[in-house]
Parts: sequence; C-alpha cells; structure tokens
Amino acid sequence: MDFYDVVERRHSVRLYQAREIEPEKLQRILQAANRAPSAGNKQAYEIVLVRDPKRKWRLCEACLDQRFITEAPVALVFLASPERNRARYGHRGAHLYALQDATVACAYAQLAATAEGLDTCWVGAFDDDAVAAAVEAPRAMRPVAVLPVGYAAEQAVPTPRRPLDDLVHNETVRR
Repeated sequence: MDFYDVVERRHSVRLYQAREIEPEKLQRILQAANRAPSAGNKQAYEIVLVRDPKRKWRLCEACLDQRFITEAPVALVFLASPERNRARYGHRGAHLYALQDATVACAYAQLAATAEGLDTCWVGAFDDDAVAAAVEAPRAMRPVAVLPVGYAAEQAVPTPRRPLDDLVHNETVRR
C-alpha cells in the first residue's frame, strides 16, 4: 500500500472481529515500531504485547472502561523508559524525549498495522498507575499509549480534519 493511501485509510476503530492476527503481520508491525526515530537512538521506550483476556480486561478498566480493548486480539502498550535517556540528556531527556520516543514508535506501529490491513484505535485516556499495574511495568516507566490492533468489525467513518490554512502558519502562530 502506498504511504499516502495508508495515511488516508487509517481511522480509529472500536469494534473488532474475533480473528487472530497473523504472526508475520504482527512481527512487521513491531519491526516498524522499532524503526521509529528516537532521541540519540536511545529508544527510550518499551512495548508490552498483551493477548491474555484477563490482562486486556485490566487494561480496559485502566482505560476508563473502553471495552473495545478487550475485543481486539492484541493490545500494544507503549511505555516511556526515562532512565534510558537520563544519563545523556538529563531531565529533558527523561521527561520529554522518552515520551516522544514512545509516541513516535506507537505512531509507526499504528501506520504499519494499517498497511497490513489491520485497524487500531490510539488510546490515551487512562489511569497511568492502573495501566502500569496491568502490564506489571517497572515503577520508573510511564504509560504513553495503548494500541488495540485487529481486524475491524465495523466500517470506520472518516472524521473531519482542520483545513491546512487553519493548521499551518508561516513563521509565527496567528492569534
């Protein structure tokens, strides 16, 4: 699939088929996330692959009862790993760059899933501590996104986007 077709086709899906993801597709999605740029190539993030139904229910509860998380065959949890950046970049690396690294990796995974004919929904509304507990993340790691991945059981409806002349500014931001 052409890159621009992938970007156009990507929509948030909240209803998934009870169909497993082919291992080779999942592997390519994870490889794409691994290719994402990161500050100093420190890759200050971890990805937790969640398939267990009980753990997905814990994620669902941690994500303010967004039940579609339990329907997807896989949920990827992206965690910022601040300590990977702290020595080289100090406070900014630990608190901003690690967050950016995890965010970009999730975006790459989301686009790769679309290219593989799969659907996702970026979940950012959650209780940090509850997500961390659900995946048994070390205390220093911070949940950044939960990405359910699967085959859609609904037709996604494109949402309107801001016009570019409202979004893009020459040199300074208009007020």
